[in-house]
Amino acid sequence: MRPALEVADIFRAHGPRYRQAQSGHLSLTQLKVMSAIEQCRSAALGGHALRCNACGHAEVSYNSCRNRHCPKCQGAAAQRWLEARQAELLPVEYCHVVFTLPEEIAQIAYYNKALVYRLLFEVAGETLCTIAADDKHLGAQIGATLVLHTWGSALTHHPHVHGIVPGGGISRDGERWVACKRGFFLPVRVLSRLFRRRFLEEFDRAYRAGMLQFFGEHAVLAQSERFADWLGMLKSREWVVYAKRPFAGPEAVLAYLSRYTHRVAISNRRLVSMDEHRVSFRWKDYRAKGATRHKTMTLDAEEFMRRFLLHVLPRGFHRIRYYGLFANSGRTNNIEKAMRLLDAVPDTPEAVADDDRPQRQRSPFVCPDCGAEMVVVDVLARRLPIRAPPVLRNAA
Repeated sequence: MRPALEVADIFRAHGPRYRQAQSGHLSLTQLKVMSAIEQCRSAALGGHALRCNACGHAEVSYNSCRNRHCPKCQGAAAQRWLEARQAELLPVEYCHVVFTLPEEIAQIAYYNKALVYRLLFEVAGETLCTIAADDKHLGAQIGATLVLHTWGSALTHHPHVHGIVPGGGISRDGERWVACKRGFFLPVRVLSRLFRRRFLEEFDRAYRAGMLQFFGEHAVLAQSERFADWLGMLKSREWVVYAKRPFAGPEAVLAYLSRYTHRVAISNRRLVSMDEHRVSFRWKDYRAKGATRHKTMTLDAEEFMRRFLLHVLPRGFHRIRYYGLFANSGRTNNIEKAMRLLDAVPDTPEAVADDDRPQRQRSPFVCPDCGAEMVVVDVLARRLPIRAPPVLRNAA
């Protein structure tokens, strides 16, 4: 059922004025995200005319934009990703660890997204694998799936990664599975200290290589003395790394991943209302307790769009990454080994029927009236983009 209000409605109503006011300040990627969301599942992208042969119901289904920042396009993408991961789940307790950057670095990250987000991924993955390999803790090689989120509930810039990790790993000699203590993964204080040290080391190295940009109130950090003082302040602060309660089995991991891997900054379900100037949405205040956590926030439409576009990722940046046993280079072999050590048999495809003729693929369109399949009776072409007339040049 279509929500009463969508992010697309906000962009269509207020986007033209916002683009004009922010001309020269929005990146090409942000402009493309706005355009994709505005056109998603509309006549602009074309579609299919459908008819139900059972009851005669007819309707038009418009194409999706498939942009990874669009709230309407993530369900199918998440399902495809989950189906690919399901056979890789190990029959062990899974842990959930979150690495968060301090607010001071989050402010710098906005102008250095690709670099800072990459460091966040790499240092978090390295921290997990290093502490787990230490004989004082687990003494095993683990695997980790890390998912980047850049937002808080109020759409503020809050970069952090969620780590989903099996509760154990393969011993150094590769001959046995080493399990974590039930309900416990690794000491978060140890993880936090190593994460802070390694991130600041890499951050300082990037600064010395001239890879960081500073603007506005942070422009003074371009001076090496001021940057050194700022870095020293961050070294004395505690960094937030925490472990949530372990998942209740692999099935719960799948349920969690289906909600988190392809999440965008705000879902259409959280939108409450929009008028000529403002947008209201539901958010969760984690500093409050109980039912008072759930609140409604009202922002100017321009501020709402600004906050939404804060979370547009750099082009080509992967927001789901794998480390340790799950690194792409050896994932298949490592998972097979882990399954053997755990005496688990991975799911295998069902046997092929004697009649191996290809079966007709079920239509993805279902009649809302009777539940029967709907067939495509016509294809609607997408609208051609409006282009400027050619420039006529005088012959020399």
